[in-house]
Amino acid sequence: MTLSPYLLVGLAAVVLVLLYQSVRTARARKSMLDDIQGPENPSFWIGNENDIRYQGEVGDVDFKWMREYGSVWRVKGCMGENSLMIADPKALQYVLQTSGYRFPKRPDAREVTRMILGRGIVWADGHGHQRQRRIMSPAFSAAQLKSFLPLFQRYGLKLVEKLRGEIASGAEANKGTDGSLINLVPWFSRTTLDIIGEAGFNYEFGGLDDAETELSKVYNNLFIDSTLYPSKLDIVFKSFWRYIPETPLHLVRYLPSREYRRFRQYTEFMNDFARRIVEKNEAQGDAKDIISVLMRANASENPRSKLSDYEVFDQISTLLLAGHDTTATSLDWLFWELGKHPEWQTRIREEIAAVRAQVTARGDTDFSMGDLEGMSSMQAALKEAMRLHPIVWQIVRNAAQDDVIPLAFPITTRSGKVINAVPVRKGQSITVSICSYNRLPEVWGADADKWNPERFLNIDKSKQTSVGVYANLMNFSAGIRGCIGWKFSVIEMQAIVATLLENFEFTLPPAEKGEIIRKPTALMVPMSDTYPGAWMGLHVKSVA
Repeated sequence: MTLSPYLLVGLAAVVLVLLYQSVRTARARKSMLDDIQGPENPSFWIGNENDIRYQGEVGDVDFKWMREYGSVWRVKGCMGENSLMIADPKALQYVLQTSGYRFPKRPDAREVTRMILGRGIVWADGHGHQRQRRIMSPAFSAAQLKSFLPLFQRYGLKLVEKLRGEIASGAEANKGTDGSLINLVPWFSRTTLDIIGEAGFNYEFGGLDDAETELSKVYNNLFIDSTLYPSKLDIVFKSFWRYIPETPLHLVRYLPSREYRRFRQYTEFMNDFARRIVEKNEAQGDAKDIISVLMRANASENPRSKLSDYEVFDQISTLLLAGHDTTATSLDWLFWELGKHPEWQTRIREEIAAVRAQVTARGDTDFSMGDLEGMSSMQAALKEAMRLHPIVWQIVRNAAQDDVIPLAFPITTRSGKVINAVPVRKGQSITVSICSYNRLPEVWGADADKWNPERFLNIDKSKQTSVGVYANLMNFSAGIRGCIGWKFSVIEMQAIVATLLENFEFTLPPAEKGEIIRKPTALMVPMSDTYPGAWMGLHVKSVA
């Protein structure tokens, strides 16, 4: 198809206007952050974005810059725009908690969220976010979450059966090794998919039964295919998004690129799936799954504030992603660390055995919530793995007004001044470096880069700046935008870990089987240069 000369002229004019606007805005904000230390700008067009997007592993550049410049530093975005990166706990507390909604999601990040998840609770801001969170809260009450524990344990035992089958089928091929080499990524993904299906929607995906579903086709490697190593042109193109009004920006999803095509396929499936779930749950009426509880709470709302049908549909998409892949990937990294540190694996297994004896003595068959929460070594290991490997490793915000961000740890500027706060102008881009905060020595100690779960057994909370909703980590974000389902995820992981370690021993394969790499995709999935797609291969051997 040949484009009209008038259309070409119009498109060129739009690009020139956006370029002028972005450069003018970047210069207006430039002086505010110019004195903050940061890396040199290698390119006017792309700044340090290439360093971040093409780093070998998540954290390579974040950790380097944090060591060089402190817990707050400046990087260059596209066309010379300054961006503030923060890992300081007081700055995080201010931006994500005490400031309320004064630091909303950056427009480009919000649009990507809308493309994948729709206009659900992760996308919403301000009053809209407050409204959605209030209506969703009953679905995540303590009593509701406690009722899911038997379901988590049932699927944990089903995973045990499947892994035993994998070990048996691979025994001959793996003779002489410490158990079968199994890629845990698909197994954890199937398990958490089945769990969120039943607990979230009263729906059976059949992931652990190897059921081929339309979801698996549209979701497989979604973030690897669409977000790993974007082109420089795509990086520059997305930098314009923050200057485009919201309505015309929605047209971006129709562009014929790989990324947007994958997002369209996923959202088209999810819209149809969500509609079917809502229709089924409306007919059942008294179901206890999360969406059914949400729908009943929504029905009692004032008609002017209740969720629309499309907002309910988008909560299903949000729950499926947030309650599935993020939890599964956290389990991948936990078992990798336990494979590297067998002494901790043994310690936790012995702890589980001791609690099991108590459970049997009182006449019960399954661990209670109190039993799991009392397994201090397992809790510490889970927190430490999440600290070292945050699945969402950066989030971006915009200053809605001129503001001053306080710091817990003073920084020295390029001119030699020591400052305790950073002034920012309205529209200033701010990147929260979750991976850096989770390894900040001033918060976690001199060994912040090392595996040491003991830190969570001896931590002095009175000396901490309150930041994250769980263990003061940033994995579930913080404040009013903290993940509404974080307790669901933690209880789920506790139940699965206890079940697996009671039955199996996990060890690392020989080095020649491939090194595990923290690739910088939107979600930090484990990968290997030796195997295609997501990979977490460990030897698995029965111990019971």
